[in-house]
Amino acid sequence: MKKIVLLGVISTLLLVASEGEKVFKAKCASCHSEFFSIEKLTENFMQRDNKLLNLKAPTLNQLSFRLKQQIGDPKGDEDMHRMEVGAFIADYLINPDKQKSVCMDDVIKHFDTMPSMKDKIDDDEIEAVNEYIYDYDKNLLEAKKVKNEKFSVALERAKKENKIIMIKATSEHCHYCKKMDREVFIEDEVIEAMNKDFISVTVDVSKEQMPLSINVSMTPSFFFVNKNSQIIKTIPGSWNKMDFLTILKEAKVANKKGNK
Repeated sequence: MKKIVLLGVISTLLLVASEGEKVFKAKCASCHSEFFSIEKLTENFMQRDNKLLNLKAPTLNQLSFRLKQQIGDPKGDEDMHRMEVGAFIADYLINPDKQKSVCMDDVIKHFDTMPSMKDKIDDDEIEAVNEYIYDYDKNLLEAKKVKNEKFSVALERAKKENKIIMIKATSEHCHYCKKMDREVFIEDEVIEAMNKDFISVTVDVSKEQMPLSINVSMTPSFFFVNKNSQIIKTIPGSWNKMDFLTILKEAKVANKKGNK
């Protein structure tokens, strides 16, 4: 019985997400693009005065992230938070006002106030698009993220595939860990480099022990381990895409030196 109920809940959520995507594409996508990387968005707004992308409105990934950060309590009960964000979106769609915008000033200044959606969207459509917007950022990260292995599995793969293990030490409320997930580990160049030469292991140090008795002084921290379980490089801190790609190259050089 429990399995039947669970499958029913999952099916309902998938249906809502599907309907929300349809509503978004039909009634929002003419102005709101779905996704551009944070690096590209930063360049567009901070350096190019919106002349790089010529966006008409904030992107969906911007909205999904900012709404959940600025409305209600993002660390509180998720169901309550969904209601708070949903209520804000419902009100904004009918009574748009740039003064209420959750976007940064350097972003919102490039856009006109959106027209009211009164009489153009019904309550069911609002509910569906609310769910789609709320979950978009999280679902995007889940879809694009590099696959993580348990350390024991990663070690066996490293021996067979001659790859480097990257152990990423994170913690539950680490702002910079989430920042790197959203801004670096979602980038195609990083994903390609990781999939080619590395095996990723992520450890939440607030909940579990690090392998190899590694001590962690800060999160995020990155420990590169060769197929012989030797730590060949340790890098603490948060990094942008280009710096992290350089770190990956340095790890490969360190691995070659260690194999000589």
